[in-house]
Amino acid sequence: MTRLTYTIGDIHGCADALERLLAEIAHHCGGRDYRLVFLGDYIDRGPDSAGVLRILQDLDRTGGEKATFLMGNHERMLLDAYEKPFGVTAWLENGGRSTLASFGIRDPEELPRDALNWMSGLDTVHEDERRYFVHAGFRPGRPGIDPDVEARLWIRKPFLTEDFDFGKHVVHGHTPQKTGRPDVHPFRTNVDTACVFGCLLTAAVFTPEAGPAVEFLQVSM
Repeated sequence: MTRLTYTIGDIHGCADALERLLAEIAHHCGGRDYRLVFLGDYIDRGPDSAGVLRILQDLDRTGGEKATFLMGNHERMLLDAYEKPFGVTAWLENGGRSTLASFGIRDPEELPRDALNWMSGLDTVHEDERRYFVHAGFRPGRPGIDPDVEARLWIRKPFLTEDFDFGKHVVHGHTPQKTGRPDVHPFRTNVDTACVFGCLLTAAVFTPEAGPAVEFLQVSM
């Protein structure tokens, strides 16, 4: 039986959309074996970052062997705001205030320790037989996984502008597609479909037989 991989783009505090998308995935898989890969940016900007983190942490506790959770640049910014005082302003100005409000707090030092520990332990890249999964992308010029963690979390150009073959199809988010449609190219697919900006939350469906997605599941905010 074919094992499916569902890869979910940037959530940004849209807990209700995440719950509905997970229900769509459960229906779609129809009893088949599957894996979930989350590409990061779970928090900030949207109305319920605390709820998103609760959902993901519960998934990790109850079915972690079937799920991979990657770090996004917004998780990195939150951790920097907690660990380094000079990072607080940058995070607050990029959606951090919404995250604090969702926890009912005003100070990053009041963030729940379990959520901070969970985020700090996230990887920045994952691979399977045919694909690399990463939040933002890789620097073009060499095949394989980019060793630069900052690039994995933050890169746009030249990753988005050069059609480079990394040896496996690269699945990423980070750059919101305000058309609500995944951005599909020969060597990469962007599944950030701008849910927090009023568009859609997307799960790309992958099989072991091909690098690119065979289907997309989507829900509105």
